[in-house]
Parts: sequence; C-alpha cells; structure tokens
Amino acid sequence: MLEQRTIHHEPPRLLDGHGRHLRYLRLSVTDRCNLRCAYCLPNGCPRGSGEAPLSLPEIRRLVRAFDELGFHKVRLTGGEPTLRRDLLEIVAAVAASPGVHHVGLTTNGLRLAALAADLARAGLNCLNVSIDSLDPARFEAITSHPGLDQVLAGVEAALAAGIPRIKVNAVLLSTTDDAEVDRFLAWARDMPVTVRFIELMETAGDPAYFLRHHVPAAEIERRLAERGWRRLPRREGDGPATDYGLAGHRGRIGVIAPYRRGFCQDCNRLRVSAAGELKLCLFSERTIPLRQLLQSNGQHEALVAAIEAAVGAKPATHQLAARRVDGLRNMAVIGG
Repeated sequence: MLEQRTIHHEPPRLLDGHGRHLRYLRLSVTDRCNLRCAYCLPNGCPRGSGEAPLSLPEIRRLVRAFDELGFHKVRLTGGEPTLRRDLLEIVAAVAASPGVHHVGLTTNGLRLAALAADLARAGLNCLNVSIDSLDPARFEAITSHPGLDQVLAGVEAALAAGIPRIKVNAVLLSTTDDAEVDRFLAWARDMPVTVRFIELMETAGDPAYFLRHHVPAAEIERRLAERGWRRLPRREGDGPATDYGLAGHRGRIGVIAPYRRGFCQDCNRLRVSAAGELKLCLFSERTIPLRQLLQSNGQHEALVAAIEAAVGAKPATHQLAARRVDGLRNMAVIGG
C-alpha cells in the first residue's frame, strides 16, 4: 500500500485576471500516442512534427516553479505518457516536489499492467485511464486496437498496487447506446473507481466528426436518472465532473459537461505542452514559451516571473458554443 501522508495546503499564490485560484498543472510529457482513436488521431501521429519533449531536468525545474506558485496537483498527460522510457523517474521527480501532494497520470492503459506497481512506488496517487467502451469490438472500432482486456488488466493492477484515486474516462459519442451505458454501470457495482462520461468537444482537426457524433451531456444524465442514479454532494478538491451514485455500487459515475453554462467558472488549471509551451486554456490559440527558461537552475526566478506575468491573460471561458476551436487541432497535442 502507498504511504499516506498528512496534506496541508498552503494558501494559493497565483490568481488569474478573473479571481480564480490556480493550483493544478497538466503537463504533457509527449505528443506521441500508440492508439488511433477516432475522435483524436484517426490517422495516427503526424511524423516528424514538433520538438523533442521536455527532458527530466527541464521537468524538474518546471515543477519546482509551479510548486513555488502554490500548485499542489500535477497531472502527467500526453499523447500517451507511458511511451516515455523515463516515466517512472518523471513521476518520482514530481512526487519529490515538497508542495505537490497529488501526482496524477492520464493513460490509455495499454502498458499499465506492467507499470502500475512501479508507478505507485514512485509516488503516483491519482490515475485516469481512457476506456471508451467495455465491448471489445466497439473498443477496437474506436481505438483501432484490440486491447480492451489489456487495459482492464491495467486497471486491476492499479487497484492491486494501492493507487487510491482511479478514474475511467469514456468519451460520450452518438454510438454510446443504452447497452454500453449499462455495461459501465454494472462494472461500477464492484469496481471502486469513478467512470466519467465526457461530452465530446470539437477540435479544429475534425469538425465533421464532432457534428456526426456529439451528444449533449444532458442525455447521459437523463439515462442515469432513469436508472436510479442520484447526484452526489461535491467534495473538496473535486474537478469539473458532476458525480452520481447508487446504493450497492462501490463505484461512482461522473459526467463532464464542457458545453454547460458556467463550466469554466471554477477553472484552476494551467497546461504546459511537451515542448514547454504554457497554454492558459485548452482552446486558446495563445501560448507562452517557457523552455528557454528551463535550461539552468539559475533561471528559476525568471521562470516564476514569466508564469506570473502570463496568467492575467487567462480567458474567462472557452468559446466552444461559438465553435471557436482554432487553438486545438487534437487532444494529443496538449493532453485534454
């Protein structure tokens, strides 16, 4: 089991121009992926594009700066972060940062079974696994990979390793029928995980796919209500999901509704790309290059100042409803 430690959150230091306390960093460690999901990279990763990802020393310097600014949660994303050969060292480096108490990872789970125990020992205590279907044929149709059993084994390994907070992400699509919903609800009866249905968001890379497959989050909420699931009170530290529960179920169901009015009002996160570009909003076209300030420990004060100077321009909200998504071609670029 993981060692438990008492967490004392320092008062947040960084506020954006709308008075929101920023304390959550989503750090992409690679823009490469080993799946070709229909809603993200249907043609696979572009070849020969982009810079090399941040090195381990660069990541240490970056996390140190965000730690000083009061960020207590860091989530490693991709692409697919388990493609990094030094992922365990990255996790350990983030976990060693004194103010960071929540060390997370978002993965497609293909390599999770082999890595889960080592990730837990390195300090990982939050895990999100993408599973868009519990039907093997549909899973393969969405991901172009026949690996559902492999991913489910990874979730089991993560539970066995004692990783305390495990969530399963399923993108809500027009093909997410009642049978699929019921598979997830039945799975949550015995699995102590939160299954989160995420409303499909439009990207600049494939607007036609969005128009064919977008389903409002209210649709899954209707189905949950019909099956007796009830909204649960929010807990301290909860993210953007609305959680639902049902007696007799060890797991929860979450719904993430980015098109709902007010979705961004409590946003507490910043994003950094694999190449060190600070992104103030998932869909913002503006990025702030930080990599040139990650080359030596002596640049620490300048790095902190650059982040502080940038956050005032964080937008109040995305413009998804107006279909202004030019700042994001696909989720693999910045980790969603």
